[in-house]
Amino acid sequence: MKLFEHEAKAIFSKHDIPTPLGKLADSPTKAREVTMQLHTPVVIKAQVTVAGRGKAGGILFANSPTEAELAAKKLLSTRIKGTKIQSVLIEEKASIRKELYFGITIDRSTRSYVAVASSEGGMEIEEVAATMPEKIIKVFIDPLYGFRSHHARQIAKKLGYKGRQMLNLATIFHKQYEVALSYDAELAEMNPLVETSEGKFVAVDTRLIIDDNALYRHPEFKKRLTEIEAELPPQELEARKNGLAYVKLDGNIGVIGNGAGLVMATLDAIKLYGGRPANFLDVGGGATANKIVAALNLVFSDPRVNVVFVNILGGITRCDEVARGILEAKMRTGFLKPVVIRLVGTNEEEGKRILTDAGFHVLDSMEEAAEKAMAIVKSGG
Repeated sequence: MKLFEHEAKAIFSKHDIPTPLGKLADSPTKAREVTMQLHTPVVIKAQVTVAGRGKAGGILFANSPTEAELAAKKLLSTRIKGTKIQSVLIEEKASIRKELYFGITIDRSTRSYVAVASSEGGMEIEEVAATMPEKIIKVFIDPLYGFRSHHARQIAKKLGYKGRQMLNLATIFHKQYEVALSYDAELAEMNPLVETSEGKFVAVDTRLIIDDNALYRHPEFKKRLTEIEAELPPQELEARKNGLAYVKLDGNIGVIGNGAGLVMATLDAIKLYGGRPANFLDVGGGATANKIVAALNLVFSDPRVNVVFVNILGGITRCDEVARGILEAKMRTGFLKPVVIRLVGTNEEEGKRILTDAGFHVLDSMEEAAEKAMAIVKSGG
């Protein structure tokens, strides 16, 4: 779960990490009122959970309440990467001497948290790593020993600080780790964490992503889950209602499979033969005929899709159930676009018989099916 910036900052503040003064506004009038209360130049920040907000024009500045009102009006009437802006965060504008980066995230290869810091804050950390790798500081965190004060001081020193500033910065780093642990975070990030002209440190932008598998430990976000569903694009919302894992991509070959690993392999196979997947769709284990119908309807709803590749490796998923789902979907929609089917596993023979009797050609090889789907795209369907 990706939290909004104002939600993340509320949590950071609760853990005594300095953040700018500010309030949320859901209307231009409210933005004006908040700016009048702050008595300072302000930053107006669109509250969306998508990345790249700044580059997309989601952060504006104002020197007066009137300017803040106009900026909020502009943002609240626009979308960022398809997401409607429901509210803006109005904050005091920091006097910046230097911008830093600090984050706690998960390193899958070491199965542990890793602290990442850089003297080049304000940029995407991936960009810094690609163009200035020498500016990246990493400290891998032993799950049993944890991230201790001396680790935090070591990072602050490498960033060029000493004395009282080094100790203050190290304290913030250590508190950020406490946030990550307390909230089961996949990412807890300050970018930028700024050094002000007075020599203090303030987290002017924050991100917090919580592991969905740990949400049962955080009932305070139950309402937030409902709000997230309301913000989802129609196809993703439909997928969630039907218990499907769906991600929209930019290609024209629809993909349906059972199991995340198999679907990923299917995407790779399509790319191998020069194709472009239109989506990732995992029906999960033990998919019923109704779930297959829902999956096909969802993929067919994308006008860019020229052909659908159904790739089933039956374990607890029964091939005959999948076959019945395909026939049911055909009866409901008529299948105006071609479908390529690969069916292997539990009740395979029965599934193939059902589909063959209905006029479908079923393949055994994933590679052969991917090549067939690509050939259909090249021939114009």
